[in-house]
Order: sequence, then C-alpha cells, then structure tokens
Amino acid sequence: MVGSRREKSAETEQALKDAAQRVFAEHGYLNAKITDITTAAGRAAGSFYNHFASKEELLQALLRDLAAQGDEQAATSEHNGDFADPAAVRFHVAAYWAFAREHAVVLRATAQAAQVNPDFARMVAGFGAEQRADIADHVADFPERGLRLPGRVDVSLAMMFAAVDGMVRMVEDDALAVSDAEAIESISRFVYRGLTGRDY
Repeated sequence: MVGSRREKSAETEQALKDAAQRVFAEHGYLNAKITDITTAAGRAAGSFYNHFASKEELLQALLRDLAAQGDEQAATSEHNGDFADPAAVRFHVAAYWAFAREHAVVLRATAQAAQVNPDFARMVAGFGAEQRADIADHVADFPERGLRLPGRVDVSLAMMFAAVDGMVRMVEDDALAVSDAEAIESISRFVYRGLTGRDY
C-alpha cells in the first residue's frame, strides 16, 4: 500500500512537471498559472501543493532534473576533457547544443523567472557557476602548455556557454536559419579558436 502511494505521488509529480513544460511553452513562464499546470496535468488544483510550494520551486525541480541528466551525459566513455583537442571542444559544444535545444522551454522559463525574482536570479547564477566549475579542469593546464585563454578560466568558459546559449535562442526564435550540424561546427570552431588561439 505504501509503495503504491509513493508510485502515485511520483506519477503526479512527473505529470505536473511535464504539464508545466507544456504550459511554459504555450504561455511563457511569467504568464503561466498554477491552475493552468494542474489542468494540463489532469490533476486537482490542490494537488500541486503536495509536491511544490510554488511555481518557482517546480522550476527549480526541473532544473535539478536537467543537471542530473547533464551529469549522466558527461559520464559517457566518449567524454574528452582536454580542450586543447578540437574534438573535445566539439563534443562539449554538441552535447550542450543538443541539451539546450531539447530543454529550451525550461531554460527560457529559467531566464524569465530570474528577471523578476532576485533570489531565483542568484540561484541561477550559482547554477551556471557550478556548470563552469565542473569543466574548469578542461583548460586548467593551458598556461603550462603555452596556451593563453582570453580571460580568467570562469570568464572564458562563460563566453563559451554564452555563445551556445545565444545561438540556441536565435534558432528557437526563428531569428537565424541554421541546421544543428552547421551550428555545432561553427560554434566549435569559434570556441576552439577563442580558447586556444589555434586554427580548428
């Protein structure tokens, strides 16, 4: 009986998360109401608060899910942590591009929430800093190898993420017509040259 209650609770939580993404895609995060989410999930309005204290808390749960998925991707055998190797840069750009495209709705909702909620903005900034810190070792030995980053490690990696994020946003907004393959190749060349000063 306890197991079935837990399963039902987990099902409801997942249904709310899935519904939230559909509602955010249709209305935007700022215009989305909790009742929109529960209706889209086919759940009673009060059920939301059994799982989340607020819309922001639900969005944080979605971000944690994304972070866990990103960690799983990084653990693959194809992972190469040497950014002096253009193939390693391309692997990371391709992985992040696919991740950002797949989860564009949640990432856009996160940016919208950060615009109106200073606490959420700080949390998002911390999340981004953690993501950059996770790959700081990919460029840490550059000075010993005669390679000069364009700025501090965290600044240089922030520019890498910004390049991908900016391109994803333009593609998602239909402001730029480019295939995934062309985008990944172009960004990889841009990032590799920017980080190493070498030709790709």
